[in-house]
Amino acid sequence: MTRRDLDHAPLIDAACGRTPTRTPVWFMRQAGRSLPEYRKVREGIPMLDSCFMPELLAEITLQPVRRHDMDAAILFSDIVVPLKAAGVDVEIVPGKGPVMGKPIRTKEDVAALPELDHHVDEVAEGIRIILEELNSTQALIGFVGAPFTLASYLVEGGPSKNHEKTKAMMHADPETWHALMRKLVPTITAFLCTQVEAGIDAMQLFDSWAGFLTERDYRTHVLPYSVEILESVAGEIPRIHFGVATGELLGAMSEAGSEVMGVDWRVPLDTAARRFASPRVLQGNLDPAILFAGDEVIKSEVRRIKAEAAAAIEEGTATGHIFNLGHGVLPTTDPDAITHAVRVIHEA
Repeated sequence: MTRRDLDHAPLIDAACGRTPTRTPVWFMRQAGRSLPEYRKVREGIPMLDSCFMPELLAEITLQPVRRHDMDAAILFSDIVVPLKAAGVDVEIVPGKGPVMGKPIRTKEDVAALPELDHHVDEVAEGIRIILEELNSTQALIGFVGAPFTLASYLVEGGPSKNHEKTKAMMHADPETWHALMRKLVPTITAFLCTQVEAGIDAMQLFDSWAGFLTERDYRTHVLPYSVEILESVAGEIPRIHFGVATGELLGAMSEAGSEVMGVDWRVPLDTAARRFASPRVLQGNLDPAILFAGDEVIKSEVRRIKAEAAAAIEEGTATGHIFNLGHGVLPTTDPDAITHAVRVIHEA
């Protein structure tokens, strides 16, 4: 498709290594639980159902852009949406997260796992509606879950504190593990293709649980598959790669090929940039809890983070900066604190 003509969109300029007109900012989980307007439109509608309702997912995606002056919208979705679209029995249980009807534990289970082999039309229609409202300086970011995180949900049957069944398969039955990863990659890339062809301007590969792995295990059992997913859209849109608690994996993750590397709040941005295999655009990394600490603390932390990013750019270990949280907006965050933080980020 013909891509949108984004007239100096700050996020796209920063992601491509150009100088933006202002520091671009978006927050993970900005579209969701912290907003009263979100709770109102979602009332009585299960989470996964809302991800397949074009008008609703578009409305939820746009709410934080309207309220907070964000430089990008993040598509309202969930990492298990492609599994659901493929026919996997999965539901999001309130207060718990994605729960599978049947865990994947054997090679026979892997063989029977359905693959997504079609465009998800409801999501594509939602993207069309979103793009009609966004202006030429506001980007739309799509996202997909990374294969390790999806595999962990499938193997564990739901969220896990230790990922013991996942790691046991990885080490004791690597043949089945790699078969599962090979099965997941086409589903993830098919869902990403739906988003790209519908018109998203950038994408994020989101690995919730990779921080539970050693670098050795990440390189052997995960990295090749993340590379394949990112390569599927190489040259089409800017790519962001983010994982939680992945400070020790930043070097390996930066080899997956994205232009932008997200960094959680545990590692200073200038330190993180020195760990990259080669210079990348930084994304991050305000601790979400700081949004509870008051205006002056927010202002101080924003300035510190911007200074760290500037230092990395000056020393040549980074090529730009997109401001974000070090993970997602917490559900009880005051929306006014988010608005204030965005204003400070743009002005500081």
